[in-house]
Amino acid sequence: MKDQSPFIIGAFKTPSGTRRTVDLPVSVLSDHTPVTMSVHVIHGRRPGPTLFISAAIHGDEIIGVEIARRLLRAPQLDRIKGTLLIIPIVNSIGFLNHSRYLPDRRDLNRSFPGTDRGSLASRLAHLFRKEIVERANFGIDLNSAAVHRINMPQIRVSALQEKTMELAKAFGAPVIIKSKLREGSLRQFAQTLGVDMLLYEAGEGLRFDELSAHVGVSGILRVMAALEMTPPKRATKTMRNSVLSSSSSWLRAPAGGLMRSFKRTGESVTKGDVLEIVSDPFGEREFEITAETTGVIIGRTNLPVINEGDALFHIAIPDSEPSSAIEKHITEHNNAEPMFDEDEII
Repeated sequence: MKDQSPFIIGAFKTPSGTRRTVDLPVSVLSDHTPVTMSVHVIHGRRPGPTLFISAAIHGDEIIGVEIARRLLRAPQLDRIKGTLLIIPIVNSIGFLNHSRYLPDRRDLNRSFPGTDRGSLASRLAHLFRKEIVERANFGIDLNSAAVHRINMPQIRVSALQEKTMELAKAFGAPVIIKSKLREGSLRQFAQTLGVDMLLYEAGEGLRFDELSAHVGVSGILRVMAALEMTPPKRATKTMRNSVLSSSSSWLRAPAGGLMRSFKRTGESVTKGDVLEIVSDPFGEREFEITAETTGVIIGRTNLPVINEGDALFHIAIPDSEPSSAIEKHITEHNNAEPMFDEDEII
């Protein structure tokens, strides 16, 4: 079978059966330091879909960078069909500054489709759209909660095609959230081009954790197998079925003070359960925070100092399966063999 043509991105050509990292110019800082968006291209010999994996679209969402790093070392990528584009750090300026945003305080994930004559965020969005999204058939964007918050590993999806929900299930995260599209987001814009995406949410800002990394890497490899980019026999073990949820809500603080929490992400709750107690510094006034619905905690604050109105717990309501299935699903991931690098095993 004849090899497919070289993959062209920016001013670079990647021949079939090879891989390389290319640096796409973004901007120049005030001290004349060039800023680029680095893309690792793996171009298979045989034709197939083009899949992009993006991370750190918000500069503080570093768990996705670790997932991308581990993914690049996976042996499954040695002989893929099609093309894989991995962008470990989309927002490199925010990443260097440990900031969610760009220097102009704009949110890159609210700046699509962007323009080459707009703000820095708009120009970066335009570059990503032109060089990545418009060349792809499918995408997976890796995200985390903001600083002082944590998300349980989850896939968020708004399926344009039935195939997208099938890929969300193939990913194998503990829970799949059917969520609406945000105006100006990467996922919303990609859908206008007919490029469906999965949004992976896991962990917290500026932090690593093994569960989020393991679920992310193994999930991407399962999606690649489902897309027939890699042989099914080389995919990682299929986990139990994800729990589907079409609705979720945040529980907010009725008063400010110090929080003592009794529940973690992944735990199931029943309406009326006490989740935490908020008290003033003197302990003179205390408020019990109870679950307003039965479901599972998919996100929460880690900061014990809270103000009235702060978001405390994000609770998803499963469509059909009992929420306890999520805890069993997480246990399977926790009991799976860790995906350490060779030099990390002591």
